[in-house]
Amino acid sequence: MPELSNITVKPIIKWAGGKSQMLKEILPNIPDFKGKYIEPFFGGGALFFALKPENAVIADSNPELINLYTQVANNVDAVIDKLKTYENKEELFYAVRALDWESLSEDEAAARTIYLNKTCFNGLYRVNKKGQFNTPFGRYKNPTICDEKLLRSASEVLRQATIICGDYLDVLKKFAEPEDFIFLDPPYIPVSKYADFKRYTKEQFSEDDHRNLANEVKRLFNLGCYVILTNSEHPLVHELYKEFDIKIVDTKRAISSKSSSRKGKDVIVSAFPNHHVISTELVEMPPQILKYPPTRYMGSKSKLIDHIWAVANNFNFNSVLDLFSGSGIVGYMFKSQGKRVISNDYMSMSAVFAKAMVENNTITLPLEEAKELLMQRDNIDHFVQEHFKGLYFSDEDNRTIDILRTNIWHIEDEYKRAISLSALIRACIKKRPRGIFTYTGDRYNDGRRDLSITLEQHFLEAVETINQAVFDNQQDNLAICGDAMKVSICEPDLVYIDPPYYSPLSDNEYVRRYHFVEGLARDWEGVEIQQHTKTKKFKSYPTPFSTRDGTSAAFMELFEKYSSSILIVSYSSNCLPTKEEMVAMMEKYKEHVEVIPIDYTYSFGNQRSAKTHRNSVQEYLFVGF
Repeated sequence: MPELSNITVKPIIKWAGGKSQMLKEILPNIPDFKGKYIEPFFGGGALFFALKPENAVIADSNPELINLYTQVANNVDAVIDKLKTYENKEELFYAVRALDWESLSEDEAAARTIYLNKTCFNGLYRVNKKGQFNTPFGRYKNPTICDEKLLRSASEVLRQATIICGDYLDVLKKFAEPEDFIFLDPPYIPVSKYADFKRYTKEQFSEDDHRNLANEVKRLFNLGCYVILTNSEHPLVHELYKEFDIKIVDTKRAISSKSSSRKGKDVIVSAFPNHHVISTELVEMPPQILKYPPTRYMGSKSKLIDHIWAVANNFNFNSVLDLFSGSGIVGYMFKSQGKRVISNDYMSMSAVFAKAMVENNTITLPLEEAKELLMQRDNIDHFVQEHFKGLYFSDEDNRTIDILRTNIWHIEDEYKRAISLSALIRACIKKRPRGIFTYTGDRYNDGRRDLSITLEQHFLEAVETINQAVFDNQQDNLAICGDAMKVSICEPDLVYIDPPYYSPLSDNEYVRRYHFVEGLARDWEGVEIQQHTKTKKFKSYPTPFSTRDGTSAAFMELFEKYSSSILIVSYSSNCLPTKEEMVAMMEKYKEHVEVIPIDYTYSFGNQRSAKTHRNSVQEYLFVGF
């Protein structure tokens, strides 16, 4: 017998709803499975013949169809001999059509089925209420009634399969096991406004049947099977399979009474158990991670670091590029795990945090030196007192800020300067109601301790907290302040990408929220304060993540740039691109892509007119490897 890999096989009959035209969409989604191939709504079997699995169970509830495949598998010579006696003549067609297939020998019945399929109108298999085939003659000039080469090739492939006539539920309950791949192509949900479930198919596959099928898909998923299901693009499909990946594709209907209805949209539902590739089991974290200063920084992943490490822990790697470091907690987590960390962010304040606690391995700022920074010198800079009077802090606090920032910028040691500047930024954020600078005054002052103690005390407490976070992980770590699209790092083992999240319902402008402390980090160099604005902000930095198209293009560029690295991307379920779009983009550069959903609640809303329920979302970790 020839190797199956050397055989090219196509469906041996035309079948309404056959998947030949959708193969280009389905095949890229086929998982790397270890078990059997199972297809219980077999029909024309386009996917089966394309894959040629050597361990398969194929089934259908149509006994005439199953007889055909059984005979081609086991008695192909006899089927071919019978087919050679048929001609494309209308009188013969109707004479053969009138025969009761069950009264014929099995090989004759199989030949009859193929003959009628090849010569009837549009290859349509249709029966009346008595179960008798009633499609009219097709009037084709020269149809191929007996494709001997195709039939023999199909026979080789079918011989490797277990062929069953039965209900799909019975077949799946008997044969499905963990690691099996199951392809489900049921009778479609009708989408025409004139169609209804009752008259759609001979089997009358009803809405209840579709709901039962969805329950079976969930059982198979929980069992550990890989499932792909096709159906029409119908609201019920989205309702039934909302927890799985749904891909919408354009299709052409081969059989339709109206040419205008021969175009449509189908869906491909993929239900793959994540645990077969990526383990998400949480592991104990090093105690060092608890020493990182807590922050209310927008987008901080402090609540997700356990999940991020659970995913990253699946891989062997040494170097990590934290491309959008933000609060710095993720880079610090990787540092605590002994990895070499390159931390980058376009925000200077984020780079300062990373300089103080990720790049810095050994230097601390003694408390006595910190107290000296609170002492006024003759050359004090009054910048904050002059430009931000009455906006965010009291006159006394503004004076303290000016004393500190003036003295800090005279510190020669880069790490002591980063620690003291980080402490000043942290003090200003904690002293500020809600920790942001999008409004003036203190109308959100609820009297809690952070808002009642002095800024000096905040600063000194922050210095002590940051000092405790400094440790040596025996790696040459690095902090960079740069454009993520332009920064050049030589092939890091793993890249963690946590960009600004784009949503048409909210803005992702970090500068608008943190312009004051970002100004402290830069000493307002290279920025122009917009004096006409109430908050005295400066113009936001340019970023491709401010539009949908820009965000998609930026992801594609980053995925290509780091195609040789392990990729972990944080993104939210209420942002764009969608989960399906992100997976499709990443799949262009990665052989394996997994999506890990995590239920998550934002600590504070980031949407205009935000309501509490909008803050509860799923945070996705997209993993490419």
